[in-house]
Amino acid sequence: MKNRFQDITSIDFYQNKKQVKWLVFLVSFLIGSGSIWYTNLLVDELRERESRQIQLLSSALEYAATTSENLTFINQEIIQQNYSIPIIMVDSEGNPIEFRNIKFKNKADGQDSLKTLDKELLEMQEEYEPIYLQEADIRVFYRNSELLTNLRYYPYVQLAVILVFGALAYALFNQSKIAEQNRVWAGLTKETAHQLGTPIASLMAWIDYLRNSPVWEENKEIIQEMDKDVVKLRMVTERFSSIGSKPMIQPENLYQVIEETINYLRPRISTKVELLINTDSRDLDALMNKPLFEWVIENICKNAVDAMRGKGKITISVLQDSDKFVIVDITDTGKGIEKRNFKKVFNPGFSTRQRGWGLGLTLAKRIVEGYHGGKIFVKNSEIGKGTTFRIMLLGNLEDASQFVTEGILEY
Repeated sequence: MKNRFQDITSIDFYQNKKQVKWLVFLVSFLIGSGSIWYTNLLVDELRERESRQIQLLSSALEYAATTSENLTFINQEIIQQNYSIPIIMVDSEGNPIEFRNIKFKNKADGQDSLKTLDKELLEMQEEYEPIYLQEADIRVFYRNSELLTNLRYYPYVQLAVILVFGALAYALFNQSKIAEQNRVWAGLTKETAHQLGTPIASLMAWIDYLRNSPVWEENKEIIQEMDKDVVKLRMVTERFSSIGSKPMIQPENLYQVIEETINYLRPRISTKVELLINTDSRDLDALMNKPLFEWVIENICKNAVDAMRGKGKITISVLQDSDKFVIVDITDTGKGIEKRNFKKVFNPGFSTRQRGWGLGLTLAKRIVEGYHGGKIFVKNSEIGKGTTFRIMLLGNLEDASQFVTEGILEY
């Protein structure tokens, strides 16, 4: 029992939120279906009871029409006690001669009342066969009472309410999980930035020492590359510090930012990977936080290198989509992504690598959509041929005004 309980509590509901969503829907549906089944039993019983009541009423009317005895008891206790079931009695020519529990419009004249009775007769004919009083040559039409009608539709209303409640419960659970993740992300990244600060400062001091030491001339290129890596570490620390805070967003030359990122990546990835940049214009500006956006490009490119197993081509295309957005398409020649995983690749923990954390694309989505007011998605992918990721960024300050108002962007 203990092991079974541990298995249940160890389920990652967020990773399996699609299954959780369907589980909530299924439970709601089963509860609603059970309610419908039980209510239908009550409806059938009540309908049978009303039918017997109409039979009794019809028998009383027929008896009253064929006898001269005192019928005060029958009239008061049987005929007049029907307060709920609508009935209409018609003569041999089909003209209404008596009715009970029929609702008429306020201030309805005789003509309107006849129309209402005709309409009710049509509905009654469709619902039940009339009861024929042979001795009196009268037919009694009737239909379900309002109570029975409302009871019949009540379980469907109840099912809808349960489903809505289930959907709201799932949405609240999902939002609560996302908020919890946000707090964890922010705390983890800020603590990481804090922990990196001391060794980075020490490395900077050692590089300054090497610049002024006798080994400088002999190892100049190596020390310069080390300096680039330390600068990169400082940038990574800035990125981690920016997560959970409002980053500074400003116009940047998109081509130059991407070029700088690619130039840093080239000597640090496989020499069998070709990196290309295509653009219609090198003067396109986009609103961004430069360190964070460089992080996005790095993560996608590194994922592409892994997908190509260190051999292939990555093409980055910079395009003007419209007056509002500029586009960055990153295309690789890797193994591709199945269509059913187009959205899943951005979920935390989703990874096709055995040692992967599955956080790179999650961070990319958070940075592009959460901090830049843009969009990122898998534009297309084909198994065995490659994948194209599309990033859409705002191109001018006016388009970003709504995000400033919402507190997402800051200038």
